[in-house]
Amino acid sequence: MSLSNQAYGLIAEFDTPAATMHAAEQVRDAGFTRWDVFTPFPIHGMDKAMGIKNSKVGWFSFLGGVTGYTTGMLMIWWMNAYDYAIPIGGKPMFSPHGAFPPSYELTILLGAFGAIFGMLFLNRLPRLHHPLLKNRRFALATHDKFYVVIECADPKYSEAETRKLLEGIGSRHIELVEE
Repeated sequence: MSLSNQAYGLIAEFDTPAATMHAAEQVRDAGFTRWDVFTPFPIHGMDKAMGIKNSKVGWFSFLGGVTGYTTGMLMIWWMNAYDYAIPIGGKPMFSPHGAFPPSYELTILLGAFGAIFGMLFLNRLPRLHHPLLKNRRFALATHDKFYVVIECADPKYSEAETRKLLEGIGSRHIELVEE
C-alpha cells in the first residue's frame, strides 16, 4: 500500500441526532479511543455520550499565567532592587504593590498564549490537510447528515470488526477513508 493510499479510518453515516448519540455511546462502550463525531449542529449530551472529559487547555493557560506573574515580579525586583537600585528617601528597593500592574498584564498575556498554544498542541494543529475533506459524502456533515469516524490508528481497530460494529448500531452507509 503506498503512502497516498494509506487508510485513515471508517466513516459511518447516520440520519438523526438520536441515532448518532446511540452510535457514539456504543463506540465509547466498545473501548475505542481515536474516533470522533461530526454533526451539522451541536447535539446536547454528545460530550457525555462520547466520554469526553474536561479539556486540558485550562492547565496550559494556568501555567502561562503563573509564568507571567512570576516573570513580572522577578523582572521588577531585578531592575529595582538589584540591577539598578536607586535609594530614594529610605523607601524599599522592591514593593510588590508597585510591581503588580506589569505582573498582572504579563499574567493575562502569557495565560492567553498558553491557552492558544496549548489548544494547538492538543489538537495536533496545524494540519494543512485532513483525509475526511476528500470524501464526497462527508460534505453533507454541514447540511443534514451525521457521521461517526473511527481512525485506523486506534488500538482496537480491525476493519472487519469495526465495520460489523457500525453496521450493528444502524449506520446507513459505511466507507473506508484513505489518507
